[in-house]
Amino acid sequence: MPRSGAEARSRLKQAALELYRENGFDKTTTAEIAARAGVTERTFFRHFPDKREVLFDGETDLREDLAQSVAEAPEGLAPLEILLRAFKNTGRIMERNLPFAEPRRDLIAATPTLRERNLAKAATLAEALAEALRERGVEDRLARLAAQAGWATFHHATQAWISDPTRSLDGYLDEAFADLRTLGAGVQLGQ
Repeated sequence: MPRSGAEARSRLKQAALELYRENGFDKTTTAEIAARAGVTERTFFRHFPDKREVLFDGETDLREDLAQSVAEAPEGLAPLEILLRAFKNTGRIMERNLPFAEPRRDLIAATPTLRERNLAKAATLAEALAEALRERGVEDRLARLAAQAGWATFHHATQAWISDPTRSLDGYLDEAFADLRTLGAGVQLGQ
């Protein structure tokens, strides 16, 4: 059985997910994950720095893909439109991970240390989006606000899609961003 490479990484992710669901995150060890995947614990640590990161695999690819999509968006688009396009472009990453997404979501919701890690990862992604917008010339305060609002909207759409993948992720994204625009349209300033 291969001990390194994409196949071993995939087996480690599957083994971790199974064990987390069977025994709980806190009671599962990296040695148990490695044994279930048919590799050594040392191989586990070649792929993941700790057992939490198994559930956040692909975050770096997602961050880089989003930043590149923001950079490549056509000129003249508003920041939220740029982000919507970027989120739609990353749909293939999300779709590839759909079988992993629902159990991952449930584990994170049930485990305080994972919720904390998830929030930290979300903040990192939002900051990367803000930086990508700033590089396009968007003013800092607007870039930060758009990135945070955009990321929250993306998260809302993906959670709905994970719960009901019979509709496309793009459809959920369009709906969520339309809802965001509707919410903002009724704001009366200075009252």
